[in-house]
Amino acid sequence: MILDRRALLTAAVAAPIAGVSTHAFAMDVPRVTAADHVIGDARAPVTVIEYGSLACPFSAAWQMGTYYAFKERFIDTGQVRFVSRDMLTEPADIAARATAVARCARPDRYFEVIHTLYLWQGTARNFGPMSEWYERGIAVSGKSADEVWACVSDPATMAGIQQDHARGVAIGIRNTPTFFINGKMVTDGSLENLTAEITPLLGR
Repeated sequence: MILDRRALLTAAVAAPIAGVSTHAFAMDVPRVTAADHVIGDARAPVTVIEYGSLACPFSAAWQMGTYYAFKERFIDTGQVRFVSRDMLTEPADIAARATAVARCARPDRYFEVIHTLYLWQGTARNFGPMSEWYERGIAVSGKSADEVWACVSDPATMAGIQQDHARGVAIGIRNTPTFFINGKMVTDGSLENLTAEITPLLGR
């Protein structure tokens, strides 16, 4: 029997970004590991790390309005390795649950799940019910609903999300989305600004 999802996830979520103390840049950006969600050529000269939240409308706007053009210009051409990392913004329990659904998908479906959740975030936020939003993500996860919810209910899943959120807070994340380009924090995620930041690093 699956544990109560709301009780489990709500209990595991820490304070949202807005409630943390201001000790920015206490740590370097954590290096990319096999545990990260990565798309693009591992040999790319530039690594872009996005810290986003599935509950954040600004993260959703970036995904829907900028990500695909960014991907076509930089990721698909082998110039950028792109890493997606998760933060928990308010409502934190909803952010955590959506993040868990994405992480519990088949690994090669992670990006498809988060894009689906971002696409339908506004509808879920304005009209609900949230359960249908999660179900949309599960539908493209490559796993059955029972498999995904069993994984979501595993305390280790939430522990990993909480750890990544804490690491983001420790390096100074205060808003989502925030980007790191070869280790440099960038808060302006417009295609124009990202292009201006990336182009000098390409050695051309």
